[in-house]
Parts: sequence; C-alpha cells; structure tokens
Amino acid sequence: MMDYIARPGDPIRKKLQRICRDFRLKGEVILYRRIPNGHINEAYYTALYDGKEVRQYLVQKVNWFVFKDPITMMHNIELITQHIMAKERTLERRRRLHFHHTAEGNNYLILGEGEEKEFWRVYNFVENSVCFETSEGNPEVLRESGKAFGKFMRQLQDFDASQLVESISHFHDTAFRMDTFFGIVGEDPVGRAAGVVQEIALIRENREFAGTLCRQIEAGELPIRVTHNDTKTNNILFDRDTLDPLVVIDLDTCMPGLACYDFGDTIRFAACTAEEDESDTEKMKLDLGLFRAYAEGYLSQTADILSEAEIESLATGAAVITLELASRFLGDYLTGDKYFRIDYPEHNLVRARAQLALFRDMMAHMEEMQGIVQELAESNEE
Repeated sequence: MMDYIARPGDPIRKKLQRICRDFRLKGEVILYRRIPNGHINEAYYTALYDGKEVRQYLVQKVNWFVFKDPITMMHNIELITQHIMAKERTLERRRRLHFHHTAEGNNYLILGEGEEKEFWRVYNFVENSVCFETSEGNPEVLRESGKAFGKFMRQLQDFDASQLVESISHFHDTAFRMDTFFGIVGEDPVGRAAGVVQEIALIRENREFAGTLCRQIEAGELPIRVTHNDTKTNNILFDRDTLDPLVVIDLDTCMPGLACYDFGDTIRFAACTAEEDESDTEKMKLDLGLFRAYAEGYLSQTADILSEAEIESLATGAAVITLELASRFLGDYLTGDKYFRIDYPEHNLVRARAQLALFRDMMAHMEEMQGIVQELAESNEE
C-alpha cells in the first residue's frame, strides 16, 4: 500500500487534519493511506508531525447505514476498553486500544448535517504490528488467534453484559435472520430470486438447524456473555517480528451474545481452504487441522470459564454462523447490495455460495469437530 504525502490542497488531507484537531491531536498531517480491509467502515492510517516527533493514528469513518446508533456503539466500546485497562493496568501501550476524545469528552465526532452527516473516531496506530486477512493456512496463526480471542473473553468474564446495547439489532439472532431472509425472498425487490433457486432451497432445508442456538438461549442452557461478534484474524494485531498477538481490535459489534458466536465466526473465516469470496466452491472446505489449531489456542484461555453446554456448542456455532452469513450475503444480493461493500456486481452472490459450500462441509464433519473440542477441553482441565 502506498503512503500519500499530504499536500496543503489535498481534500482528504484537509478533512483528516480537521478531524485530528477536533480530537485535540497536535501536529500537521504529513502522510496518510487508506486501509483497504473490512466490509463496513472506511479507515485511514494518518501520521502527524508536531515539529519534534511523528505520531501515528487510525482515523475511521463509521458506516451510519450499518450502525444505526453509533453513539451507543461508542459508549459500549468505552465501557469495554476501560474495564480491560482497569483490570490489567500493567498492559503496555501496544496491547490496548485507546480512543481519543474531543474537547466535549466524546470518543467520536459528527461532521456535517442531514444525509451528508459523517461519524468519525480516532485511536492510536499500533506500531510494528501486522494483521492477517486469512490464516494463510498457517496453524500457528490460528493457534495464536485463538489465544487472543480467548483472552479477550477471559478479560471480560466478570463484565455485566447487560450494560451493553446491541449496536446492530438481532445481529446473531439466527431465527430472526432466517425470517428476514425469507421475507426478502418473498418480496424479491430487484428481481434476482429466480437465479438463485438452489441456494434458497439449501437455506430453507436447514432453517430448523439455524435456530438451534436461539432455542438454547430461550431454554436458559447457554449463558449470555460479552462477545466480539467479528472474530476474523484481521481483527487481531500481531507483533510483526514475533507474531505474538498484541490486541483485539474492531470492537463495533461487541454486544451480549454467546461464546460459540465468536468461536464459530473465526472457524468460518479462517479454518477453511479458500477465501470468503472464492468463486470456485469446490475449493471451499473445512480444514480440520486449522480447526484444531484455533480450538487449542481458544480453549487454553477459556476451558475453565466456559460451561459444559458452552463447550458442546462451539462446533455447532461454527456451522450456524456460516449458514447465517450465507443468508445475509444472499439477502443483500437479493435487495441490491446495500449492506456489504462489493467489488463487482455478483460479489455477494459469490460470497453466499462460498459460505454454503463451507456449511455443507462442516455438517459432514460435525462429529469430528465436536470430538476435537471435547478432547482439547478435557486436556486443559487436567
């Protein structure tokens, strides 16, 4: 990625400068680059020079269409980051997220009005760090990712999840997601349903399974915890030299939820044999070696704090979350691609087909997944 030397007349530089000043950051913007990863928000690496030293930040615009109440979302983030820092006061700077505040004491900034209104925030850029878009087939990356997200859950095990407000309503309410999806199918707002009959049929065949976790919540079998809800490997910053996990980032979707949501989303994203938007569905399989590696790391941090029912739900969660996301990608395609950022017209359809292929393979290997989880949980209890 290229750094852009920030020149006085550059409109992006001008906006970044304004935002940094409103967050009371000293210095002039001398470099910036847009960070390309992520489906939802827009982010810029930004370097400021105050005449003595260069300081680095991440300046991010939050997608107001996706996050209907970003102020509440930022309040959630404030509570979570303050809780972690209060518990672990000796954490070095690179191992924590620090959001900057305006003169009014807000950890966010609103620019513009009406439909042009923008929501911005700024936090420190973690130097000499790297993130991985995928596990790149490396079991060690998955193992360390499991440790990072497991530690995040451990840090928040005594946090009252009821303090948090859902930043995206019904985010992992899979029964609701299914209702929404089939409502879209019935309406077929842009006339695309006829071209995806097989995909719709597969989701319909597994609709009952998709509601498994929701029924367990209703029965009181699974406790509600603070969950990250976007546990991709690219939401962990690793030390560039040692690959030691430094900090979990992108806390936008932290809400009350289930442990298996977080476990399952990483498996869906990283313990597979192809990328999330692979067009050749024959390449999309579950990699049991990567599954084991992630489970090893995750359970090394959580086996003693999760209930037996939670441990049993982990493998199921991977399949449920995969099917849920397939329905969301396909639903977005059927409504004209309004939610997820796309790179080409059928991007969401390709994503949906890839997730459905992965879901089928997970279901074929469910007993093996459950056996691996149980084995590792027992070994960590010894």
